[in-house]
Amino acid sequence: MPSVETIVPSSDGVQKLAQALDTTTDYLMNGDHDEAVAAQLTDRELLKQFKEVEMLSPEDKHLVKTFIDAFLTKRHIQELAK
Repeated sequence: MPSVETIVPSSDGVQKLAQALDTTTDYLMNGDHDEAVAAQLTDRELLKQFKEVEMLSPEDKHLVKTFIDAFLTKRHIQELAK
């Protein structure tokens, strides 16, 4: 039986695991979540704001998520109405 160090998951397996864990394959492979997020989020001001939101209380985080969700829902409805 091979040791754990010699087992390499398939790329499909890594992608499915990343989706199940709600993270990126970069994070699973490299372990550096901040770099993976920064690579995906090019607006530095927005990235800074999200980092600040992470430090809020769970209640305040929920409120921020609710505001974002409401804004995005409104935008989608406006796009559909065009």
